[in-house]
Amino acid sequence: MIEFLGPDWLAYAFAALMGVSLLMYAILDGYDLGVGMLTAQASWHEKDRMIASIGPFWDANETWLIMGLGLLLVAFPKAHGIILGQLYFPVAIMVLGLVFRGVSFDFRSKVPAHQKWRWNKKFYIGSYVTTLAQGYIIGACITSFDHSYSAQVFCLICAYLLTSAYCLIGASWLILKCENNLQTKAITWARRHLFNVFIALVAVSLTSPIISDHIYTQWLSASNILFLSPFPVLALFVMLRLELILARMPYKNDKYCTWPFIYTIMIYILFFSGLAHSFFPYIIPGKLLIKDAAASPESLWVIFLGFLFITPLLLLYTVISYWAFSGKATDLSYD
Repeated sequence: MIEFLGPDWLAYAFAALMGVSLLMYAILDGYDLGVGMLTAQASWHEKDRMIASIGPFWDANETWLIMGLGLLLVAFPKAHGIILGQLYFPVAIMVLGLVFRGVSFDFRSKVPAHQKWRWNKKFYIGSYVTTLAQGYIIGACITSFDHSYSAQVFCLICAYLLTSAYCLIGASWLILKCENNLQTKAITWARRHLFNVFIALVAVSLTSPIISDHIYTQWLSASNILFLSPFPVLALFVMLRLELILARMPYKNDKYCTWPFIYTIMIYILFFSGLAHSFFPYIIPGKLLIKDAAASPESLWVIFLGFLFITPLLLLYTVISYWAFSGKATDLSYD
């Protein structure tokens, strides 16, 4: 079975597929969670337009989270048990936030107008709670579920970072999908959260090697430091480019409105690449190797064949839906 790749290639392939699924989730559901959090700063009519911009996509975006967690369950059952056992409470909070958010999204369009504000507020709360829980989970995985005071502070920094990162990509999405005053507000939100992301990334980058011995080795060993050095340089360059284009927006005829979203995706990819390197070859840093956590090769082959069938369909659906609902957002209607 493709012996030249080594006996554990299938386990590493599944780790990569799981990582890509979670990255796709962070980008796609990240922007609509960000939009949900930004609704707290918008007017009544602007809230409707913001939610309309994510209306055709938000529930399908969550499919990538289901795929990533499904791969964790079926391909790495040992890691799945450990991770959910250690993170039962924040995962439960995340699921409740997603459910709360979904219910609010539907109910706000069906209640009388004078009651809509309540569901708008619940939509914001659901988005915010979900994001904080996800950020905490990322921090807990990086620290290998350390419960010390310093590790808990680090998890809270990660939660803050993810909140700002989602708001940044949410604001960038609104720049792409909205016009006039709302687009101008989105530009201001994007610049504010870009600064917050920069500060939080610096804090996480400085504290991660202190919190985790494995990350210290992965980042600062002589063999790795030269390999990793381009990533922060590229990330800083992209952030500067994003700030420069935001500072000059809006352009005439809505020129360059796609670029903030593209640049933010590039920031996500660079950050995720550094995170993936920090974990490798572990699925739980310093505790459980990818190859040791994987299911049997026979089971992985069955799952792999199913994945080859499902993934192109999911990608095709994603492309078609974004193509069909391209252009500026209009008022959301269920008529």
